[in-house]
Amino acid sequence: MTSQLFSPITLRGVTFRNRLWVPAMCQYSAEKRDGVPTAWHLVHLGSFARGGAGAIVTEAAAVVPEGRISPQDLGIWNDAQRDAFRPIVDFVHSQGAKIGVQLAHAGRKASTPRTWEEQVGTLDEAHHGWPTVGPSAVAFDGYDVPRALSADEVRAVIDAFVAAAVRSRDAGFDFVELHAAHGYLLHQFLSPLSNERTDEYGGSLENRARPVLEIVKGIRATLGEDFPILVRFSATDWLEGAWDEHDTARVASWAKEAGADLFDISSGGNAAAKIPVGLGYQVPLAESVRREGDVETGAVGLIVGAQQAEEIVSSGRSDVVFVGREFLRDPHFALRAAFELGVELDYFPQQYHRAPFHA
Repeated sequence: MTSQLFSPITLRGVTFRNRLWVPAMCQYSAEKRDGVPTAWHLVHLGSFARGGAGAIVTEAAAVVPEGRISPQDLGIWNDAQRDAFRPIVDFVHSQGAKIGVQLAHAGRKASTPRTWEEQVGTLDEAHHGWPTVGPSAVAFDGYDVPRALSADEVRAVIDAFVAAAVRSRDAGFDFVELHAAHGYLLHQFLSPLSNERTDEYGGSLENRARPVLEIVKGIRATLGEDFPILVRFSATDWLEGAWDEHDTARVASWAKEAGADLFDISSGGNAAAKIPVGLGYQVPLAESVRREGDVETGAVGLIVGAQQAEEIVSSGRSDVVFVGREFLRDPHFALRAAFELGVELDYFPQQYHRAPFHA
């Protein structure tokens, strides 16, 4: 069978073996609270490469310590973290997959407990927390009020993203993804719900998009023309009069002009909202941004089956699909999907040859 899902795609100087990708999924497992990846991350990320994924995005790696979601998040703000990523990247490459790092700053949603812990809201110092920052002194529901960043501090954050991208390249990563979704700092700037600034980083859509665009421009200027840059957007806040898919399409088109290559389209996370969750519920957002912004996109959101993923890509609704939960349930989901679609792959692990997929 001819499969669009298992056809290669090239971004800049990087060719990916298929279009079935693993999104960033927080593991909260840097137990020393130093942002350094561990053996857990090697096995977790490496299993997806062994299982046939075309590309893997690490969980959010903070570009500064105060940008972590939790004290146990990964970081890429220093060289020790960079060096600890190298064996992970090398193993992924040995399995034929590509790997990128998600560069992040949680802003007003930083300094929180891990999702399986009972405490909620912003952690205090006694629980290894820290004061949070944001575009404006506007709290996320149930969290502490953040301190508004000065314009100079915004520029310092932009510089931190660019410096983290350089470390990512030096660690061997094939691409970076900017996290501008799920209510974290770059999304906080984009959305009028969380950005009440009146300077060059607030007010108009152009101003609210400035941090994202300046980061993209900075990375492109520093790393050259062959290194792919992805951006993860929440396409909508799911609230009237807030950030929506039309804003996302406009900013994505500007980001493309600035040097970004593909847009990973999720939604929500910046305010409490009623979200119509169901199979493939965010795919129409990726399709809309792709069409309206004239950009390449990745679709996410309860994509759980081979035929479903194939239809999304082959029909042109998005260029790649990001599958999270199904890869967690089965790290060999890509190999299984290929079998179900009748696609013969040349990257089935030889060590597993006694356990092929059967009808």
